[in-house]
Amino acid sequence: MASVEEEQKPLAYIPEIVLKKRKHKEESIALTRKNQLELGARAEKKRKVHDIKRPEHFVKEYRDRELDLIRMKQRTKRPKTSKSAVPKSKLLFVVRIQGKNDMHPKVRKILYRLKLSKVFDGAFMKASEGVLEMLKRVEPYITYGYPSVKTVTDLIYKKGHGKKDNQRVALIDNNIIEQQALGEYGILCLEDLVHEITTVGPHFKEINTFLGPFSLNKPKDGLQGKKALFKDGGDSGNREDKINDLISKMN
Repeated sequence: MASVEEEQKPLAYIPEIVLKKRKHKEESIALTRKNQLELGARAEKKRKVHDIKRPEHFVKEYRDRELDLIRMKQRTKRPKTSKSAVPKSKLLFVVRIQGKNDMHPKVRKILYRLKLSKVFDGAFMKASEGVLEMLKRVEPYITYGYPSVKTVTDLIYKKGHGKKDNQRVALIDNNIIEQQALGEYGILCLEDLVHEITTVGPHFKEINTFLGPFSLNKPKDGLQGKKALFKDGGDSGNREDKINDLISKMN
């Protein structure tokens, strides 16, 4: 049997310079970690301070919302739409461009009914009297116009998705459209879907119910942050054919 001394192996020799480098590296890592923790703690403390809202902030929010409601009521009291202002197309594409804490709950509710729950959400709509009335109520927070066939096609193919049983469904397979969603209406493929939307066909409502809102990107330019009407140099309201230029920057 080998003795204990024979079983023990000598320790490997490590040069002093290597040991010093290891120690320096460990100290450097520890110092970096300490600085990261201190910066994180300071940032968290600063964030908590900013999160605290003063009473005057709540008063301002309340006044902004009440003012928003008053303006909405004023917009609905405008004279009836004249013949010259009747939409040039049955099909509209509406994009939400603004609206956060300054909106009255009634205005927010209308935006939700229009499937515009988030800023830069977009949706197709039929230019009916009821829809135009709702658009008027939320006009400062939206812009809309008449999408071209190319715009409709690009939106469907690039950003389109449906909803089936409260589940998001990607439009990547015609079988989904035919067998799971719209086959009973004679809509068998994406081309049929695009055609029904562009022509505002008899099953436009069913298709629009199936389609989810289009999540668009914030444009690099094209919006100024103004609630004034587009025709008056602002961002909101009817852009007519110019909506296609804006969508191309957001798609």
